[in-house]
Amino acid sequence: MEIAISILLAVAAFFFMEFVAWFSHKFIMHGFLWVLHKDHHIRDGRKFEWNDLFAVIFAFPSILFIYFGVVDGNSYILGLGIGILLYGLAYFLFHDVYVHQRIPILKNLSNRYLRATVKAHLEHHNPHAHYNFGFLIAPLKYYKEVFGKSKNAQVE
Repeated sequence: MEIAISILLAVAAFFFMEFVAWFSHKFIMHGFLWVLHKDHHIRDGRKFEWNDLFAVIFAFPSILFIYFGVVDGNSYILGLGIGILLYGLAYFLFHDVYVHQRIPILKNLSNRYLRATVKAHLEHHNPHAHYNFGFLIAPLKYYKEVFGKSKNAQVE
């Protein structure tokens, strides 16, 4: 039973991180720490951005939960840390690798969910856009648009 609860906590932490991504992006990255995030909105091919510091900042809770979960033998805390870690990995693979191609792999991966979510993210980079949303779940209008098209239709 303890393992099942730990797995549920990991899944819950993963999905809760979507809220954390929305909140931190809207109020921190586009707020008082814009100085670190603004270079991410300037796509000039650099390998490293000031914005990358957020990955380090957001890794700390996961590292601490995993560490104390292992040291104290608390599988619940460990589950939370693993859920946060998995969200961070998903974020990195989707955002940095897939969307922005900072590491040129996953180029040919595509489906309607990915096309809709990528379109929403790229529109967020429009200097006149004021879209703020989470990371794995974009506003419904993007999914309606893409899922309303034929299965093989590409997003412009």
